[in-house]
This record gives sequence, structure tokens and C-alpha cells, in this order.
Amino acid sequence: MNLLRLSLFFFALSFLAAAQKPAYQLFTNKGKKTQYEKMLADASKAEVVLFGEYHDNPICHWLQLELTRDLAAKMPIVMGAEMIEADNQRQLDDYLAGRIDQKQFDTLARLWNNHKTDYKPLVDFAKDQKKRFVAANIPRRYASMVAKKGLESLTTLTDEEKSWMMPQPMPYDAALPGYVNMMKMMGDHATDNFPKAQAVKDATMAHFIIKNMQAGSVFVHYNGTYHSDHYEGIGWYLKTYRPQTRIFTIATVEQDNLDKLDAEHLGKADYILVVDKDMTKTF
Repeated sequence: MNLLRLSLFFFALSFLAAAQKPAYQLFTNKGKKTQYEKMLADASKAEVVLFGEYHDNPICHWLQLELTRDLAAKMPIVMGAEMIEADNQRQLDDYLAGRIDQKQFDTLARLWNNHKTDYKPLVDFAKDQKKRFVAANIPRRYASMVAKKGLESLTTLTDEEKSWMMPQPMPYDAALPGYVNMMKMMGDHATDNFPKAQAVKDATMAHFIIKNMQAGSVFVHYNGTYHSDHYEGIGWYLKTYRPQTRIFTIATVEQDNLDKLDAEHLGKADYILVVDKDMTKTF
């Protein structure tokens, strides 16, 4: 009788597990299903983790925080993000040090509209744990300048303004597939300067990651997935500026089916986070 009960118990457990509807699934770059614990172990071997997100996806933001917490429990970390621009580093440092409160930070820095729900938990983790958090992106007004007038327009900036971006002159390869695809997506509206505006963001984030790396630690960086997909973007500039950098990448995609990675996403990153296409958006 006890054996029968035990069998029924395990049958019930397996039924409940099968009945659950997963919100996400992790895959290796070759399309093999994998587990979070394996991703965490591999991420901990890197010097830089590039977590590519969909900005409006709550699963991304939740998993970013979980991965950050778990890495921090294993080793020293530095944090950084696309979502805060380099000329707001002082305001970010003041918030982390408690010299200003959230309301003042909101007023003084150009925070994204979804900062409170999606990025504040990361910044507050850094504050609570006394971790360095790097405002890694080029101020958007300069990226916009490049989109309109080209890279040459940056030479007119002051030394202080130039300190908020990658060193000049900036290496640039227009033939990188990510930049080529951007031109295709823009169609008739595309100009040669459009991917250059993306490149100055990629180069600036790579520059500030390298500048703030610490020996024996891992730099965890949060960025839109297109900035690091296919090991391009930020990753390409990291390798250009510092070829020996050990980089670990996570890409995000959305699919109707979580059981198999669509062929178009193979090789996008070391690990691919597949989220249910019907997932609620944060904005």
C-alpha cells in the first residue's frame, strides 16, 4: 500500500510539473535547452557579462536582478548599464552614496520612463551592497548629432563633453552584419550615419566597461540585446580595445514556442533567453 501511495505521489508531481506553463526557457548558442545554474556557473568565469534585454520585458529585468545577486554572492562585481548616460555619473554616485534621494535623482538625471519598475531594483542593489555602478552610455544628444552630421561632428566638442564618450578617433566597421542590418531595416530612410550613431553607443559602453573593470571581479552590464547580439556591438569594441577580455553574452528573444530555439536565433549569444511572446510588457 505504501508503495502504491508513493507511486501516486510521484505521478501527481510529474503531472503538476507538466501542467505548468513556463514563461521562459534558456538555450545554449547551439539551441540546446539548459538550466539557470549552468548559465550562472559559466557567467562567473567571465570578466564581462553582457546581458542583452528587451527593454519592456519583465522576465529580462527579473532575471538580470537574480543573476546579479547570485554572481555577487560568489565574487566581487561591478555593474553598469546602457540606460544611464555617462554625464549623469555624478548624480548616480550621489544617489548610491546617499547624498541625494530618489526624488532628487529623478530630477537631476535623465532616467528612462521605466526606471522605477525595471532599473531601480538593480541600482538599489548596488546601493545596498556598496557596488560600483557605471553610467556607461554616451549622452543621447551626441549620438543624435552623429546620426545627423556624422562622426566628424564630435571633434567640435569640449574636452569635458569628450570625456563622456569613447576615445576619438573611433574604430568603425560598416560591414559588421548588425550595422548592415540596421541600414536594411531603415530602408529608404537610412543614411551612412545611422549605424554610426549605434556604433558610438557600442564603443562608449565598451570604453567605460574596460575603464571600470576590476581585477578578480566580473563586470555585469545591462543593455538592449541588439547591442551585443552575435558578439558584435559592445562585444566587438571590447575585443578591439582589449582583445584578451573574457566576455559572456546573453541574448533575449521572444517566441510562441519555448520548446525549441528558432533557427534564426542560433549563435546569437552564449546563452539565449527565450520569453513567451505573450509576456506582459512593462511599458
